[in-house]
Amino acid sequence: MQHFGDLDSATEEQLRLNNFEGKFDVKEFVGSISERLITQSKASSGPFDPKPFIRTFEAVVDKLISVRKDVQAKTEQMEKSVRVAEREYSKKMADLNRGFEAVGSSFSTMESKMNEVGRTAVRIGEQLESIHIERQRAQAAHDLINYYNQFSRGDTSRLDALKKEGREGRSQVAIILRRLTTVAREVDLPSADKTRENIDKYCEKFEKDMIYLFDRCYRKGDPKLMHHCAQTLLDFNGGASCVQIYVNQHDFFMNKVRDTANHSDDLLWNNVSKPDESPPKTESGLTELFGEIRATVAQESQIVQAVFPNPPFVMQVFLQRVFAQSIQQYMEQLLTKGSSLSDLAYLRILQLVHNQTSNLVEDLKAHELPSITPSKSSLEISEFRRVLSGALTVSGTSTTSVVSAMLENAMAELFVPYIEGQKYLDRESKSLGELYAGLLANYTRYHMRMQKVKSSMFDRMVDRLGAAAANTTTSGGSSTSAQAAALIMRYGGISSERIQDKSSEDNVREEDGLLSIDVAEKMLKWHAEAVGRCVELTSQNDVPKNTFILLRVLAEAIGAAYLETAIESAIARLEFADPKLEPSLQPLEVLRSVDLICHLWQQYTNMALFPLAASSVTVRREMTIFNNQTVSRTEGAANTLIQRTIDATITWLSLQLSKQKKNDFKPRNDDLSFARVNTEPCVACCEILEKVRDAAIQNISGKNREAFLTEIGVSFHSLLLDHLRKYPVSATGGLMLAKDLKSYQDTVASFNIPALHERFEFIRQLGNVFLVRPEILKSYITENYLGRIDSALLKPYLAQRSDWGQFETRFNENVDVEDVATDSASKGLKDRFKMAKLGTMVKDLEGLKLGDGISMGIPSGFTGSFSIGGRGLNNNSA
Repeated sequence: MQHFGDLDSATEEQLRLNNFEGKFDVKEFVGSISERLITQSKASSGPFDPKPFIRTFEAVVDKLISVRKDVQAKTEQMEKSVRVAEREYSKKMADLNRGFEAVGSSFSTMESKMNEVGRTAVRIGEQLESIHIERQRAQAAHDLINYYNQFSRGDTSRLDALKKEGREGRSQVAIILRRLTTVAREVDLPSADKTRENIDKYCEKFEKDMIYLFDRCYRKGDPKLMHHCAQTLLDFNGGASCVQIYVNQHDFFMNKVRDTANHSDDLLWNNVSKPDESPPKTESGLTELFGEIRATVAQESQIVQAVFPNPPFVMQVFLQRVFAQSIQQYMEQLLTKGSSLSDLAYLRILQLVHNQTSNLVEDLKAHELPSITPSKSSLEISEFRRVLSGALTVSGTSTTSVVSAMLENAMAELFVPYIEGQKYLDRESKSLGELYAGLLANYTRYHMRMQKVKSSMFDRMVDRLGAAAANTTTSGGSSTSAQAAALIMRYGGISSERIQDKSSEDNVREEDGLLSIDVAEKMLKWHAEAVGRCVELTSQNDVPKNTFILLRVLAEAIGAAYLETAIESAIARLEFADPKLEPSLQPLEVLRSVDLICHLWQQYTNMALFPLAASSVTVRREMTIFNNQTVSRTEGAANTLIQRTIDATITWLSLQLSKQKKNDFKPRNDDLSFARVNTEPCVACCEILEKVRDAAIQNISGKNREAFLTEIGVSFHSLLLDHLRKYPVSATGGLMLAKDLKSYQDTVASFNIPALHERFEFIRQLGNVFLVRPEILKSYITENYLGRIDSALLKPYLAQRSDWGQFETRFNENVDVEDVATDSASKGLKDRFKMAKLGTMVKDLEGLKLGDGISMGIPSGFTGSFSIGGRGLNNNSA
């Protein structure tokens, strides 16, 4: 085995103990020991010899074992030392804990003794204080008795001497006199009245002297002495007289009489009554006044803090005087001038003053004063004089909200006379009614003049307005909608006796009677201004109720007086139009305008008015019900108008068909007869159908248009079914009939209504029965649409063939053989037709189903499908 001494110095260096401290890598350690051996092995030319490696690593292992033993020995020795040190530390800590516990116990004992001594001292102090107070009271009572006795003898020398001692003496005199006044009221002695009179005289003299001194110091600009006088008067009687003198003699209230005539705001007063102009935001005189108030208050806040011991009270008195005198007087002048112009001018000026006053109040709140100030003046004489000159305008830090609360109350009291109860809202409603009445005056007169042919044309609207207007006279408190109705009647030229002004009617133009989106937008704009003013001027709790009232005014104007008037006038024109003339389709233009205006109106209601009533569930529900009822009434009128239009169109179509000549479908064999493409009734019917189609496309949209054209098509289909039974048709006339029916079919097909396509295809196929040869007629009527109905129903049409008599018997025999297996219901139909009851046949024919999506009957209730406005609107684009 190799000894340690056989290792080279480099290896021994690596086996030192300090090399194993810190970060140790085994691979690196083995590599460093093997590095020299590997080099020697490579240098040897012979085979690999492991013995040097074995000897070296054995020696290294032995060395490492020796090092480990040394480390273990040192570790054991150190552990023994640590255990000894721990035992000594524990013993020392135990001794220290016992010492601390002893010290803590000593301190606790000392603290309890000190607390006991402190409580004893507090009791002694309280007793001493009580004794001192009693002594002071006794001394004060003794002094009061002496002073009272002196006053009873008429001797005031002692008080006079005390008053001459300066500021401290005057302060003591103020307190003594206040107490003497209280004592004199309670004393009941024979000479008490005389003594009380002497005391009152002396108090009066003292107060006058102090006020005179305050006034003199005020004029000299001595804030310290002014503060002393104010404090003395505060101790004497509360200081109200001093504050009153200060406020009354202020330059702001002296010799300043403001008049609106002094300010030439011609543009404002010229435009304030014009509803299309924007409401004014400023008025020069009011702006000037509020500017002076801001500057004065900023200056006075500094002076009041320096002079008065109770600055918030003084500022309250000063600001109350500002609101009650300066602002209110000028406000009354503005409102009087606005009221002389119009209600709108009055309301706009009221809003202007309210807005400007609100801004003023917010600015004045920045000058909130502390409730307690030091007795010593915070300003020197030089600073006080700079304040008077306007150089110092910075206000102190606010510590209370007394002045802010007073400002809020003062502003509320300023506007109470103008907005309390229903006073403001009645005027707002009256103003809206006047504006709407003036705007619709020519419109109303036009519709009345156009309907003079029958006096009842306008009865429903006039009666409704008259009944509402009657509420203003029959009931003590008239509603706003009643007032609006009365104004519309008055400005619209409608009297209770329905007397019309002919001179005004002569000035009415055709354009005045048309519905206009611009007029509706103008009405909504005016209403929005009124609602915004109402929100600003009235309490938040009253906004939902007031909004509902203004909604009624708007509904009465735009719903009843505007939209429904146009609809009723259009209905009346249709009712009294000459049936021999082609019906006017102008009602469809009216419906389009009604639809657009109603959309605009409901959009405004939903977005602007309903949110204002969100805070009141009850009012919101009532508004919704009222709005729905109003729109439903307008929808009902529109449905009636469109049904009247349909009736007029069908009547005209029926009239044109009745002009069909008996021989139109049995023409002579001449060139003139065959040169015609269609018969005259066919041309006339197609022309009116095309006009109806174009008018519907232009003025009606979505499902409403589809329902309207469907009603026209179905009704015309029924007319044609009846029409084909009335005229005999020859073989050559069948060609004319086929061309007419094809024109009808093509015209109705342009409606783009799928429900009508198969109906008119049936009509075309029915017309072909006059073209086919008799031998194939039976097979033809059993095919396509004709095959879906009982052949017996077709006999009235087949009977119109000019050759029907030649093959009727043979045709009937074949039909009878085929009908042996029919049910009783079908036999009933045949029996009725054999009895030639034509009306019953048409009804049965129209009730039959021709196929999927086809019904010969007229759709029920077209009027129920037409709706406008915000509820259930059928306004899908076609």
